[in-house]
Amino acid sequence: MAQPPKNVEQLVGHLFRIEAGKMAAVLTRLLGTEHFDTAEDIVQDTLLKAMESWRMRGIPDNPSAWMYKVAHNKAIDWVRSQQRKAKSRLPNESDKLDPIVAEQSIFAEQEIEDSVLRMMFACCHPSIPVESQVALTLKTLGGLSVAEIGHAFLTTEETIAKRIYRAKEKIKEQKIKLDPPSVFELPQRLNSLLHVLYLLFNEGYYTSSGDALIREDLCAEAMRLNYLLVNHSATNLPKVNALMALMCLQSSRFEARTSVSGEIILLEHQDRNKWNQMLIQKGLWFLEKASTSPTLNEYLVEASIASVHAIAKRFEDTSWDKLIVLYDVLLEIKPSPIVSLNRAIAIGYALSPEQGIKELQKIVKLEANSHYYVALGNFYLKLYNYDAALTSFQNALAKTFHTPEREMLEQKIIACQGSLPNGTDFPTAL
Repeated sequence: MAQPPKNVEQLVGHLFRIEAGKMAAVLTRLLGTEHFDTAEDIVQDTLLKAMESWRMRGIPDNPSAWMYKVAHNKAIDWVRSQQRKAKSRLPNESDKLDPIVAEQSIFAEQEIEDSVLRMMFACCHPSIPVESQVALTLKTLGGLSVAEIGHAFLTTEETIAKRIYRAKEKIKEQKIKLDPPSVFELPQRLNSLLHVLYLLFNEGYYTSSGDALIREDLCAEAMRLNYLLVNHSATNLPKVNALMALMCLQSSRFEARTSVSGEIILLEHQDRNKWNQMLIQKGLWFLEKASTSPTLNEYLVEASIASVHAIAKRFEDTSWDKLIVLYDVLLEIKPSPIVSLNRAIAIGYALSPEQGIKELQKIVKLEANSHYYVALGNFYLKLYNYDAALTSFQNALAKTFHTPEREMLEQKIIACQGSLPNGTDFPTAL
């Protein structure tokens, strides 16, 4: 029995996030990657039909099954129309109509998971530039619009649209199929895919711009796709488990990272009772599975770093010495100014603020990074050097367009100004 047509737009939007990528993956696998756009058009038409039908007749008891059936029928109609236009079966189409017609449910659970995995590897083919891999994965499998992707990655809709177009063209030119990678291709293809999921999660974990600190939808999508890899025998590898561990451990702190009004709460001042213990335990479990590998990788080390924070009952209990060792290892595997920044912060807490400042001042190529100046400012505060802290926070403010971070920095700047000569005491809560 159909439900009353309440909040149809909200339901369709929700289903689009969850089901659109699955439907597109299955249809692309059936029709072939040369008909990538057709598969997406069928999905869009299905969602529009759902919007129209449900407004008039009410929402069916199983909305997802309803959409799968409509998409299935539209795929049959499209193939038949192509055959009619050609007045005979088209090349490469002869083996596609019969399975579509004969199969009672092309959207069986196993078929969906298998098709999504194949699509993930196609989107992350090494011949496609990384920025296009990310855009195509988000658009095709993540259910994000071009506008949302552009907003998430600080670029224009036009730029994202071009990246997606080029990626699709590359798939057609290279004749990239939705076939599982061979044993020889798997390591490289999997590395590309994990890198995309890592970038996707990071963008959600600390959004580059806008009014929200966290885009939980991006993090959840990265975790969902990575979980498919964990659940497949061919890709349930230590590196995949390490990335899953990292995602779980980082996600566990979501609720504590911002106040009710959206203000940033730094790690030192977070209420650890709000950390999600179930996610922490899952993260530690995945980390244990990942640790069976004799080879270190960046995800394993980063997950180990996250675990040090996760198991500390209080900020003061953090094993900073262990973190320094882990950051030293990470610098060997993945040398970057950001890793050096985090290592310097750990040194500042393990040894002294003065030593932390010295380590920070050694780092180059972070002149445009707001977090670098925030770290400097925080260490200067611990030394009651409000003048240097004020300069650091002002530099940080000039280099961020992220609303919650700007609000936090503005508060620190006001507090520093009040703590200079003839001012008031600096509030310890900051």
